[in-house]
Amino acid sequence: MSMRPVVPGEVPVETARVAKAAFPKGSLAIRIRDELGVLFTDEQFADLFPSRGKPAWSPGRLALVLVLQFVEGLTDRQAAEAVRARIDFKYALGLELTDPGFDYSVLSEFRDRLAGVDAGRRVLDGILAAARGKELLASGGKARTDSTHVLSAARELCWLELVAETLRAALNALAQAAPDWLDEVAEPDWFRHYATRAEDSRFPKARAKRAQVGHRIGADGMRLLQTVMAPDAPCKLRTLPQVEILRQTWVQYFHLVDGEVQRRDPKDRPPGAMRLVTPYDIETRTGSKRDLDWNGYKVHVTETCGPDELHLITNVITTAAAVNDDRMAAVVHAHLAERELLPAEHWVDTGYANSPAMVAANRDHGVELHGPLQAVNSVQTARGDGSYGQDAFTIDWDNQRVTCPNGHTSKAWALHSSQRRMPVIRVEFSMSNCRSCPHRSDCLSTPTVRRRTLTLRPREEHKALQQVRALQQTDEWKERYQIRAGVEGTIAQSVQRCGIRRSRYRGLSKTGLQHQLTGAAINLVRIDAHLTGTPRARTRTSHFAALRPADQTIDGAK
Repeated sequence: MSMRPVVPGEVPVETARVAKAAFPKGSLAIRIRDELGVLFTDEQFADLFPSRGKPAWSPGRLALVLVLQFVEGLTDRQAAEAVRARIDFKYALGLELTDPGFDYSVLSEFRDRLAGVDAGRRVLDGILAAARGKELLASGGKARTDSTHVLSAARELCWLELVAETLRAALNALAQAAPDWLDEVAEPDWFRHYATRAEDSRFPKARAKRAQVGHRIGADGMRLLQTVMAPDAPCKLRTLPQVEILRQTWVQYFHLVDGEVQRRDPKDRPPGAMRLVTPYDIETRTGSKRDLDWNGYKVHVTETCGPDELHLITNVITTAAAVNDDRMAAVVHAHLAERELLPAEHWVDTGYANSPAMVAANRDHGVELHGPLQAVNSVQTARGDGSYGQDAFTIDWDNQRVTCPNGHTSKAWALHSSQRRMPVIRVEFSMSNCRSCPHRSDCLSTPTVRRRTLTLRPREEHKALQQVRALQQTDEWKERYQIRAGVEGTIAQSVQRCGIRRSRYRGLSKTGLQHQLTGAAINLVRIDAHLTGTPRARTRTSHFAALRPADQTIDGAK
C-alpha cells in the first residue's frame, strides 16, 4: 500500500450537525476534536508507506482510531465498526456520514508498521504537542516515574514444557520448509511425543521420571540439531528462526558430558537477562521485584505532577523484565530532553535513586532527581554500638588517602567496578596496623578479616551521596516526597483501563507500542476530564483504616 496524504480540514457540515444533535452534551471524541483539533497528520507517518502502490487509508486517522480504541477498550473489529457506525467517531476523524471506514485488519497492519520503526512515540508525542499548544503542558515543574511488571502474551512454561515446545516448534517449521527431508530423518517416537502441544499435566509427577523425560527431550533435540547441521542437509534449514531458537535453548539448558546429553546445573546457565523462557516470544525474560517473579517485560511511566496543573503522561519506556530500574533514570531524562519536557524536579522510588543517577541528572540536564537512597548495608553500620562505619573515616581526595579514626592512613587506593558495573574506589589499610589496633573488633566485620577495606563512590558522587542522605533525614524532605505516591494511581488507571500489565502482542517492539498507545489514551481521558471539570478521584480508604489514630503508621508503608 502507498500513502496519498490527505490534508485535514473541517468536520463535514452534515456530520457536525448530526453529531451535535445526537450528543448535545458532547462525548470524549467530540470534545477532543473541538478543543485540540486535528491530532495527527498523514505526513507524520509518511515514512511508513511506499510512494507507489494501492492507496492506504489515512494513517493520521488510523493513529487516532488506535488511541480511541485504547480509551474504550475495543477490539480491532469493534474499533473498525465504531468508525463505520458511530457518529462521534466520524466527527473526531472528520469523516462524512457515508464513509464506509475500513476492514478491521487494517489496524493490525498499521500497528506492524508503527512497531517496525518504534513510531509509537509519535502517537504519544502528537497528544503532548496538542496539549502544549493549548497550554495544558509545559516543561520544568515536577515529574514522577515508576515501573510495573508486564506479563508476556505467551503462556508461562515450566522447564519441561519449555524444551518440549521449543523442539516441537522447530519440528513444525522444518515440516513446513522440507517435509520430505524431515519424514526421512524423524525418529518414529517423535510423532508420539511432539505432535501435540506439551502440557505439564501430561508429564510424570515423580522427580526421577521427570528427569528421564527431560533427558529424552534433550537427546532428541541434540539429534535433530546434528541432523540439520550435517553437510547433506538442505542449507536453508539452518537459517530457520525456530532452528536457531532450538540451538540457543539447548546451549543454555543442556551440554555434553562424555558424549551424553545432560541438563546443565542452574549455576551453569546464563543470567536471566540472556536466558530464553519461551520459544514463542524470544524477547521475553524473567524479572524479579521483591517477592514477585514474572516472565515478560517492564514498563516505566513518567507523568507531570505539579500541584496546580493537569497531570499528563510525558514518557513511556518498555524494557525487558530483567533490566534494573537503577539504569533507567538517564534513559528517561534523555527521552524527555528530546521533546523539551524535562522537569526541574524528578521524584522516583528507591529503585531509580542512586548517586550516579543523581549526579548525571543534575550535570547533564539540570534535573534534581529525588528518591530515597538504599540503606548502607555494612556490618559496622548494622551493629550501631560504636562500631566504625564509613562515616568515621576521613577522606583526602586530592592525595587519594583515607585516615581511620585511630590515625592510621590507607595503604592502597584503586579503581574498581561494582557488581552492577558502576565505577567505585577500593581502599585498603595495612594488615600490620589493623592487627595491632586496639579497636580492631569495632572496625573489622569478623575476627577472621585481616584488614579494613572501604568501597567509595567517585568524589562527585560521594559528595552528592552525603548531602542527599543528610537531606532525606529532614521532615521537610519527607513531606515533599509524598508527591511521588500519585504515580501509583496512574499505574492503577493504566491497568484498569488499558490492561498495561498484560502484553496484547508478542515481542518487545509491539509491547512497547501498546504502552505508548496506553499513555496516549490515558492523556486523552485526563484532558477530557479537565475540559468537563471532573475532579480527580480521592484516594479510597477502607472503613477500618479510617478509624486509625493519626499517630500510628501502617505496616509496610513507605
